[in-house]
Amino acid sequence: MTFYACHCLDCQAQSASAFGLSMLVGVDDFELIAGALKFWSTTADDGSAKICAFCPECGTRIYHASDDAAAPISLKAGSLDNISQFNPVAHIWTKRAHRWLALEQPGTIICPDQPDDFADIINAWANR
Repeated sequence: MTFYACHCLDCQAQSASAFGLSMLVGVDDFELIAGALKFWSTTADDGSAKICAFCPECGTRIYHASDDAAAPISLKAGSLDNISQFNPVAHIWTKRAHRWLALEQPGTIICPDQPDDFADIINAWANR
């Protein structure tokens, strides 16, 4: 698991903010405890397919997934009860970040694009 801020245009639009907060979790570690989800697909900034899961009652985005069923999912942090206890260990898609936003924080990983591998970001979370 890890916690990061994504500055891609989709996350900015979806969150109506400068970035979206997400937690990367294993698909087997996610459990929907009530209701059912609906899905739609789109193309991510990097050109890959992105599957979007949302609540059909309120429209809240719950997570993003790739077409690889074994890959971790990107759980939208706004769907959690209390995210104020977490600080992101990384900022991704910073080439799309708003210029007024100060990202330089000690120990925070900065990625201009989508990282090829989240290993460094996962390790940073584990070692925080």
